[in-house]
Amino acid sequence: MRVTGAVALSAALAISAAACGGDDGGSGSGDSVTIGFMGDLTGENSGIVIPPKQGAQMAIDEYNATNPKVKITLKPYDTQGKPEQATGLAQQAIKNDKIAGLIGPAFSGESQSVGPVLEEGKIPSISPSATNVTLAEKGWKYWHRGLADDSVQGSGIAEFIAGALKAKKAFVIHDNQDYSKGLADVVTQTLKGKGVNVQNDIVDTKGTDYSSTVNKVKPFAPDAVFFGGYYAQGGRLLKQLREAGVDAKFLSGDGSLDGGLIKGAGASNAKDTFISCACLIDPTGKANAASKKFSDAYKAKYNADPAIYSAEGYDVAQVFVAAVKAGKTTTEDINEYLKTVDIPGVTKQMKFGENGEVTATDVYIYQAEGDKLPLLGNSKDATVG
Repeated sequence: MRVTGAVALSAALAISAAACGGDDGGSGSGDSVTIGFMGDLTGENSGIVIPPKQGAQMAIDEYNATNPKVKITLKPYDTQGKPEQATGLAQQAIKNDKIAGLIGPAFSGESQSVGPVLEEGKIPSISPSATNVTLAEKGWKYWHRGLADDSVQGSGIAEFIAGALKAKKAFVIHDNQDYSKGLADVVTQTLKGKGVNVQNDIVDTKGTDYSSTVNKVKPFAPDAVFFGGYYAQGGRLLKQLREAGVDAKFLSGDGSLDGGLIKGAGASNAKDTFISCACLIDPTGKANAASKKFSDAYKAKYNADPAIYSAEGYDVAQVFVAAVKAGKTTTEDINEYLKTVDIPGVTKQMKFGENGEVTATDVYIYQAEGDKLPLLGNSKDATVG
């Protein structure tokens, strides 16, 4: 994913030491399987990673409540959004914790770093949020993700910009991170293909003063500004654009799908803001009945509405639950199971292609209303009043 500073939650399926009875890389048999969840749980953008972790926890708690023969324990690995930290944690998870699978990493940068470690350790993984296109091009045999990639999301939001918003001029900005640049590049290419006049710029992910970029955007007078990046930076950028008199519609991807974007920009500045995501946040059941049932249960458990990737975390955990139910508790057996799994989820049918990509390709648009970002609709048919 492209995830904004968020708590990237990575979950690793691991046979507990007691269950496996030795250092067999999670290949033992017993009455306990440990699932680790890896991601930025305490960093600046943790707001978009904690929700999938909670969704995963809910799925596992529901399963354990049925008193199964083999129970599952969720073990978090906090990367703080740092790829180099994620690599060390992955090695620890494999060597010390004997994991048998992983939910995560949450972010694309972490996934790029951790992928080779998981591949060497033959650990099946499913990210609920990492969307960089190149992740599926590595030839990894144990890697999977539970939502469409940035080529799908970028095309979807660009179609919305050119179609529903009827933009003729667009300014596309990113912060040069793996997720951000990949998404922004697809948006740029798609918009140009539709005849939209596009200009681009890059901001420093560690910076707070974006006046250089703002001074390029203002004279261009775009109809729309797209930011590829995370909500912490997106909120500051939007605030500075509005203060400079730029009234173009503001758009971003899933890394900005968090209330922190509106908080950082100010509710009045967030007017005419639209966020895309291949994820589904649907507490009213606008998209399907399953999403309302999930949302009601999530709110009852956590006393909060589901947020970005909550349902994806739940669906990904349910895939691992299904594997354990089928008697698959070793790394190889779980990975083989993932090749044929085909089960209904809250967000989509959970089924993977040969390259580990989930086969569903829906992209959703969310529109700022006050301090909320409610679902507007599918990017293919969402309209603006």
